[in-house]
Amino acid sequence: MSLMRPDTPADHTDHTAEAERLLRTAAQYPEDHEPLLLQAAAHLELAGDRERATTLYDRLLSAEPEHPALIKAFKAANLWEYGHEAEARAIIEGIRGSAPRDPAPWEIVAETLETHDELDAAHATLTTALTLLLPADDPTADIPYPTQSLLTARHRVRRLLALPHDAWDELADRLHRAEITLDELHDPKRLWSLGSNDPAELKAELARLRTELGTYRAALSRPFPVAVLHWPSAELDELLTAYPTLSTEYPTHAAHLLDIEASLRELSATGTANLGIVTGTVPSYEAFAASESSSPSNADLLPQYATTLAARGRAVAWPPRRGEGCWCGSGRGYVECHGAA
Repeated sequence: MSLMRPDTPADHTDHTAEAERLLRTAAQYPEDHEPLLLQAAAHLELAGDRERATTLYDRLLSAEPEHPALIKAFKAANLWEYGHEAEARAIIEGIRGSAPRDPAPWEIVAETLETHDELDAAHATLTTALTLLLPADDPTADIPYPTQSLLTARHRVRRLLALPHDAWDELADRLHRAEITLDELHDPKRLWSLGSNDPAELKAELARLRTELGTYRAALSRPFPVAVLHWPSAELDELLTAYPTLSTEYPTHAAHLLDIEASLRELSATGTANLGIVTGTVPSYEAFAASESSSPSNADLLPQYATTLAARGRAVAWPPRRGEGCWCGSGRGYVECHGAA
């Protein structure tokens, strides 16, 4: 799931209005209700309406969600903020016991514990998560950003606990790309600088904070990937049967798949980050065309449709991670299929 939590300090009215808009969108696109309702809950939290946010989390959890651990983590963080610490702790223990393979719930749980000065528990949570998620044979190979973020968070917590560097701290240092080192960014004395009356100290600390925020935003700069549209074979046959003029865009299914891989590699070679693939269906495309007051045979709609699917959280990251299956659905590994050199 591609999920961006809002961090703009808008007033409560703005956040409430945005939550209402997202709720209406979720009703319009029920197949995408999970990411949309999570965004709505985040805005409700920022508006101070934490009880209503909890209601949304409960609504999601009652509907067999795709990412239950993530939703539970957000719910626990929210509950703790408005006085339901015992319930939050119970949810956190349940998440840790379920050992999810997604880095996101681990990071949310650890941040919640760290925020409430539970540093030892935060450290244990991050260590458990990395034990599960880092490749055992080669921990430096192809580590996705969400897992790198866990390494960075663990580095920070260990600095706060005054623990010496270990191998994972050194790995976090190697993966860190900003000019200011992690040791400096995570120095507990930085907190003292924020309360200083010395303009020079405050200026230096603001520079450090800008660097840290810039690194974070560089990795999460888009709310959804730059996405390329993929039609499975049966869907493409149905599309071309209904709208034969689109055959100029898709002469054969095999050519369509090759074009997807070539387009993504070209984008990657030019430095475009956060690439993804969205899978189309004919009914969904027809509904999109109707919403645009246009005909599905209009080829100009295809990239717009891809962007809309990505914005609704439907994109799958490209390239697939090491060992994962190919995006085309062949059942073969990516490196044995479209990822072959």
